[in-house]
Amino acid sequence: MGRAAPAIEGYQWQMSAPGEISLREAVAFEPGPAEAVVRVVGCGVCHTDLGFLYDGVRPRHELPLALGHEIAGEVVATGEGCAELEGKAVIVPAVTPCGECDACRAGRGPICARQVMPGNDIQGGFASHVVVPARGLCVVSAAGALEGRALAPCGATLAELAVVADAVTTPFQAVQRSGLAEGGVALVVGLGGVGGYAAQIAKARGATVIGFDVAADKLELMRAHGVDLAIDPSAADAKEIKRDLRAFAAERGLPKTGWRIYECSGTGAGQALAWSLMGHDAFLSVVGFTLESVDLRLSNLMAFDATAQGNWGCLPELYPDALELVLEGRVALSPFVEKHPLSEARRVLEDVHERRITRRAVLCP
Repeated sequence: MGRAAPAIEGYQWQMSAPGEISLREAVAFEPGPAEAVVRVVGCGVCHTDLGFLYDGVRPRHELPLALGHEIAGEVVATGEGCAELEGKAVIVPAVTPCGECDACRAGRGPICARQVMPGNDIQGGFASHVVVPARGLCVVSAAGALEGRALAPCGATLAELAVVADAVTTPFQAVQRSGLAEGGVALVVGLGGVGGYAAQIAKARGATVIGFDVAADKLELMRAHGVDLAIDPSAADAKEIKRDLRAFAAERGLPKTGWRIYECSGTGAGQALAWSLMGHDAFLSVVGFTLESVDLRLSNLMAFDATAQGNWGCLPELYPDALELVLEGRVALSPFVEKHPLSEARRVLEDVHERRITRRAVLCP
């Protein structure tokens, strides 16, 4: 018989109804077999959280529910079978497939019916602690991570590494699945919390990166972080944009076909733009989520012999490679992240929702 791990007392910010979030104290966190209790050091605020809280999207777990799925922290207790993780700094996968079902064995973990997502299937990371599956936890072995030090050479802290759990790894998987190769062309629509990292990941793979956003400050920031051509799509129509892209490609001697397109804006307008950019042998990855409907002509896929694919999260086995890009400094976090006290969770969520905070907010207990 394995030993029983003692319960750890902490607190959560819980969503009790749409638009309502409140602090619940004296919460007991106790791991079951193959589970770990993670002391939260940082938890990122994602637009999925806003969808649950403000936009009527229903989480799978009944309310009340602590939201938050971008979690980094320290394993402080474990259930049977995973004691080796205690004391480790970790990133918690935003989605952990079961690893045993037919879908998982076929490499299709993103559609695993038994997958676990904090803040959706189980209690999430807007809390002092979280109980999560031990399987798939990504260990951060960099010295000084648990002391809160900036990690060399990337300059990010463990709290900031929380965004690796979704904002970085989700586009990492999208880029991986698209087959983007060195010397290729990557078009990133939406340069916000996910798209900014998609652009950096594509650049790290040796691609020429063209970024689209309607926000001038995002375009300017991304020019310094991997975007070779930054375009405001509201300033021209689709035909003008395509003409400019062809001219840019010809001037640089870039491939005319096989471009990879990553829709990261999560808006109807962004999805329509991404579809309009499709050309021969293109690969369109839909990364952003919106409740809006988009009119499009599916025959473009046939005419261009192109591919369109959705991307849900990232397989835990890909996390170490994504983390390595960050720790090496090839994907920057700090210019795109701002930390806030978890005690101000209600205000921060409102500010992100109202776009008063435009960088990725990370809540820190």
